Amino acid sequence: MRANLSSYDVTKLPAKEIVAEQHYAIVVADWNADITYKLSNGALHTLHKNGVPDSHILVVHVPGTVELTYAAARLIGKVDAIIVIGCVVKGDTPHFDYVCQSVTEGVTRLNVMGKTPVIFSVLTVTDKEQARERAGGELGNKGVEGAVTAIRMANLQTHHARL
Repeated sequence: MRANLSSYDVTKLPAKEIVAEQHYAIVVADWNADITYKLSNGALHTLHKNGVPDSHILVVHVPGTVELTYAAARLIGKVDAIIVIGCVVKGDTPHFDYVCQSVTEGVTRLNVMGKTPVIFSVLTVTDKEQARERAGGELGNKGVEGAVTAIRMANLQTHHARL
């Protein structure tokens, strides 16, 4: 059984009054826009649904998935959490491997800094059909999952005061 990425337990999220005071960024790659914009819309809708006002959400567009890390690095410390959204579809060349490795390592490095959580909502798929299934299709929307994760991570310190 494959999990629906849009399912989440609202009781694991902080109160809307807390979330409404926070600021979030969504950095979205324009490459494969038919997929990434659906993911971005899912994240945006979920942030709104959980109390984040539009004025507290910054949406930044970058050309491709590799550029997500650069844009996210510029937002560290300016928002409570950053969601990076991209879609890399495997092709016939090793380009897929280089792009996936670059963005994964970049996001990991930003998270290790421990200043602002950067949420990895990048699809790395074999074909466009797999991407569509994860961008509002049968498997839900990974953008929704990214927004829920961003809210939880932005509030990790509050819920675990000893950290």
